Amino acid sequence: MNPESASPRIRVLLVDDSELVRTGLSTLLAVEPTLSVVGTAATVADGVAAGLRLKPDVVLLDIRLPDGTGIDACRQILRSSPDTRVLMVTSVVDDAVIDDAIRAGAHGYLLKEIDGRGLVNAIRDVAAGRSILDPAVTARVIQLVKSAGPGRDPLAGLTPTERQILGLIATGHTNREVGATLGIGEKTVRNHISTIFEKLHVTRRAEAAAIYARESRPQ
Repeated sequence: MNPESASPRIRVLLVDDSELVRTGLSTLLAVEPTLSVVGTAATVADGVAAGLRLKPDVVLLDIRLPDGTGIDACRQILRSSPDTRVLMVTSVVDDAVIDDAIRAGAHGYLLKEIDGRGLVNAIRDVAAGRSILDPAVTARVIQLVKSAGPGRDPLAGLTPTERQILGLIATGHTNREVGATLGIGEKTVRNHISTIFEKLHVTRRAEAAAIYARESRPQ
């Protein structure tokens, strides 16, 4: 038996105002044995309602919706379903929007130029607990962090273990993978990450990863 077929499918909700995009994504994902599209929506209201009703593993969210933004939907979905993962898939590359999306709790931000295989892999990674940023977006997030707080090294207050953990999550490792690498439990990893976030004054992995990327660059 194929190991993938024995695993539960990743349940995906699509929220986009374009019927063409929804149909295209549904068709693309339908052929993937590890994914299952459980619903679609075209508005913030319908997306939030579907998220509450279906409890999907991953929500693909567009930024521009007729009754609000994907950022509004992201906040509301995560408020009612905190275990759901949210992946923004949009054509919008704007510093303020990217910053708002990350602060709203989005676990990934991809541009619609991504190819089908890249999107499928991103959904799997986000469902597994990783944070995903399009390369073009990563550069902008780093710049946002840089402009927000130049001067003191923000990593200076981290312990050696915290630096190790930050380096691992910045390169896409899940809490389980971090624990296995360092020989500690997932709960301990979560506690360390909470402390790291407090010291860096951030609330999301993507923000912490951006700080690490900036400070780890050769000068």
